[in-house]
Amino acid sequence: MDHFFGDHFWNEFENIIKPTIPQINIYQYNHELICIASIPGLTDLNKIDIFVDHTTLELKGVIDVAYTGGTVVKEEILQGVFERNITLPFPVRRDKINATYQNGLVIIHLHRLISDESSRSKVSIQLSDDS
Repeated sequence: MDHFFGDHFWNEFENIIKPTIPQINIYQYNHELICIASIPGLTDLNKIDIFVDHTTLELKGVIDVAYTGGTVVKEEILQGVFERNITLPFPVRRDKINATYQNGLVIIHLHRLISDESSRSKVSIQLSDDS
C-alpha cells in the first residue's frame, strides 16, 4: 500500500490521526474551572506561555522528553512545539488565575467572571401621535 499511495498520501493523514498536544482535561465547578494539561519533561517553566482572554485559554510551548541515545523502537509520547486555543464554557477573570506544575501536569485554576453591572435596562415608552 505504501508503494501504491506514496509517502505524501500518508503524511496528509498524520495531522488528522495524531492527537493534539498537549492533552487537556477541564473540570467545571459552579464558579471555577480546573484545566489540567499534560506536559511531560518541563524543566524550565519559562518555556510555556499561558494566556487567558475572556472565554479562551491559550497554551504555547514545547514538549521535549529529551531522551537521547539508542534507536527509537516505539514513540507514543508526542513531542514538539505546540499552540492550543481552548474555548472555555464561560468568561473568566484575568486577575484571579493560578497555575502550578506538578508531576508532568500544568494545573490552571480559573474563576468565573461575574459582572457587577446588570444587563437589564429600562425602556421608556413614548405616546404615539396616531389616533
